[in-house]
Amino acid sequence: MKLHEKATTPSAQRVHIFMRELGIDIDRVDVDIRAAENRSEAFMEKAPNGLIPVLELDDGTWICESVAICRYLDAITPNELALFGNTPLEQAQVEMWQRILEFQGVVPAFQAFRNISGFFSDRETCIKEWGEESRKRLIAFLPTLDRQLSQHPWIAGERYSIADITAWILCGFLSRLDIELDDTLSNLKRWHQQMSQRPSVQ
Repeated sequence: MKLHEKATTPSAQRVHIFMRELGIDIDRVDVDIRAAENRSEAFMEKAPNGLIPVLELDDGTWICESVAICRYLDAITPNELALFGNTPLEQAQVEMWQRILEFQGVVPAFQAFRNISGFFSDRETCIKEWGEESRKRLIAFLPTLDRQLSQHPWIAGERYSIADITAWILCGFLSRLDIELDDTLSNLKRWHQQMSQRPSVQ
């Protein structure tokens, strides 16, 4: 297998952390996203969304979307971590928090960063006002995580899961957007400190 990626991107980092939790590694191929290599016709024949990372299997099959890649790696790697949940209830709770995090956290964070920074202004229309609005939506979402973590040690409940990995990646955007985990988010701050001690994120 080969993982086609740009190692510094949040989505690639999510897969990296997941692989470290599983104790596996995969050959990696760097994709030049600044040169829009991922938007080439040849690349998009393999990854229809034109995004990285993309997992290339030995039989020539390609899997895009970081969570889908994580699901595949989890399924083919014998382990008892249950990073997508163990019981039917845990699986539903992990999926629930994954979707909450994606739609209310990660997407606004992406939109804020891309529109405020203009990082991809050479290939997309950047609207600073939309970036600022997205930043406000992200700030308004953080207390939701703090409330959840006031009742449970981990994002999806009593067990560490991929939802915690996604939340960690989300928190990586905060400093880029001048957002601080202050004392009003004490539970999220405690969780963040706990996460920072995991070997998989160091």
